[in-house]
Amino acid sequence: MTSALLPSPGAAPPERPPWRTLAAVAAVVVAVHLALLGWVSGAMRRPSTTPAETFITRTIVVTPPAPPVVEAPKPPPPKLAVTPKPKPPPKPRPAPPAPAPAVEPQPATMAEAPAAPAEPDTPTTAASSSDAGPAQASAPEPAASAPPAASAATEPPATAKLPGSVRLKFSATGQLGSAPMNLFGELEWKQDGQAYDARLSMGALFVTLRSQHSQGTIGPGGIEPVRFSDSRKAEVASHFVRDKGQVVFSNNTPPVALMPGAQDRLSVMLQLGALMAGDPARYTTDGAIAIQTVGTRDADLWIFKIGEEEELHLPAGDFVARKLTRNARKPYDDTVELWLAPALGYLPVRFKLTQANGDFADMRLREQLPAGGPN
Repeated sequence: MTSALLPSPGAAPPERPPWRTLAAVAAVVVAVHLALLGWVSGAMRRPSTTPAETFITRTIVVTPPAPPVVEAPKPPPPKLAVTPKPKPPPKPRPAPPAPAPAVEPQPATMAEAPAAPAEPDTPTTAASSSDAGPAQASAPEPAASAPPAASAATEPPATAKLPGSVRLKFSATGQLGSAPMNLFGELEWKQDGQAYDARLSMGALFVTLRSQHSQGTIGPGGIEPVRFSDSRKAEVASHFVRDKGQVVFSNNTPPVALMPGAQDRLSVMLQLGALMAGDPARYTTDGAIAIQTVGTRDADLWIFKIGEEEELHLPAGDFVARKLTRNARKPYDDTVELWLAPALGYLPVRFKLTQANGDFADMRLREQLPAGGPN
């Protein structure tokens, strides 16, 4: 039986079926895997004899740069309140004496004229004595202060009463340097209730040396000049531009402001008489009348002091007249004196000019004639 199972010598081994080979190979593979898995598992459970490597991770945070810090201006330190020392109570003052009653001046316009260069020409009432000598420079004049007056809101407006047309002739005496003079003068005044025309001529030996001419209209307040001219060797003029409120001069002098009631150097004599004739009681002795008076290159505030009535003995007869004086207020200024006669509607019956150097001309009424009549 045994020999039947063993192969005979020299015989080829019998072939194994293929599935057995595959099973053996699979068994080997499984065994190898199990061995490997067991080794790996043991290795993982075996404590490590080498220190574990530790990784330290650092996080770097990058922040943007902070904006520059702008320091706010420091507020000023608070001021310490200083408590003023109490003032001692004022000593009682004795009651002032009662003031004397003030005499209210009656200006035609109380506002002061704007500062302007003084005019070396002689005023309206000047005789021709100044024409023969050299022109004198005028010094700057301080601002004129108008005399105190009642408030314009409470003061009634001035009224004027103009005389009728007339022609007045004057004889005159004067002095130029050390030489006496014999002069003549003529004032012709014409008006029709709406417009006026006034002309003053002065001369010597039948020769007219100087002529002044004033033209304009007549309003509720009296004379309102439009043009004033002064002729000696040549004519110069000033124009009253009322719509612009200016006085414009023909010799290119800068214009000046025109004030209400302004007059020129000829019409001022006639306007003063018209104001006093309109309300004589208004203009009391020691009062004053202030009028902006325009020459040929300036406008100044002329203040006339009202004086007493005087009795005059003139070539034309005896008259009672009110005297008005405009005093010099600066170097080289002139003193102007007027005598206005109520009997002639307060027309001038005498006027006198005295210059700073002592030269003077004194015009006295010689004859009264109708306006426009024969010489």
